[in-house]
Amino acid sequence: MSLTTEKAAGSVRAAESDTIVNYWPAYWTMICLFVFYVTIRIYEQYFGWKAGLDSFAPEFQTYWLNLMWTELPLEFIAFCGIGGYLWKTRDRNIDAVTPREEMRRLLTLIGWLAIYAFTVYWGASYFTEQDGTWHQTVIRDTDFTPSHILEFYLSYPIYIIAGWGAFMYARTRIPQFAKKISLPFLLFFAGPFMIFPNIGLNEWGHTFWFMEELFTAPLHWGFVFFGWFALAVFGTACQVLDRVIELSKEYEKDALSL
Repeated sequence: MSLTTEKAAGSVRAAESDTIVNYWPAYWTMICLFVFYVTIRIYEQYFGWKAGLDSFAPEFQTYWLNLMWTELPLEFIAFCGIGGYLWKTRDRNIDAVTPREEMRRLLTLIGWLAIYAFTVYWGASYFTEQDGTWHQTVIRDTDFTPSHILEFYLSYPIYIIAGWGAFMYARTRIPQFAKKISLPFLLFFAGPFMIFPNIGLNEWGHTFWFMEELFTAPLHWGFVFFGWFALAVFGTACQVLDRVIELSKEYEKDALSL
């Protein structure tokens, strides 16, 4: 092999190792979350009927309340830890970010948004739908039912943490979002986040009013209203893709000038 060929091969290897597209962390995160969600759903299927029908029974405390008092502090720590880490390691010279590095960060943000969308589906769609089925089948004697412990106090905080991570990543590392607050991105995070405080109104209403577990009931309108804020994902995606297109044009100009 000639020296020129060796240099060319070395350049190709260097370019491959310096790729700006790496979605494997996002893929692995979603795979782990999928396994976790399926596992806790199996847990609910077994211990929900076996130990979750009577909130005054000792086994309810063992299998359900202990789970809730464990998951809530861990979720709070994760929320603060992710936000704190991203802020602590933020880019303090955001104006000096090169186009290539900005492109890499934008593509990483897309991975964050994919994780967020994945967790929103499981929390606001799958576990929410199965919660309605549960309460139309089993009469509740507590607000902290097995279905709520996994839906409201586990799956909802998980998607809030994912959205918080995506928002903080953009605010601390991408010039487009660091210099000014993106209204679509803010709504995309804040809307689904507000579903969590709305849980208090929902539980209060079900405690004082006897009503059907229908998603069309006025008590549930808050969930729908804040859930619709997730449509802001289209505005967020347009902002991200517009910048990706701009950076791609800069790459094209640089390539033609060589």
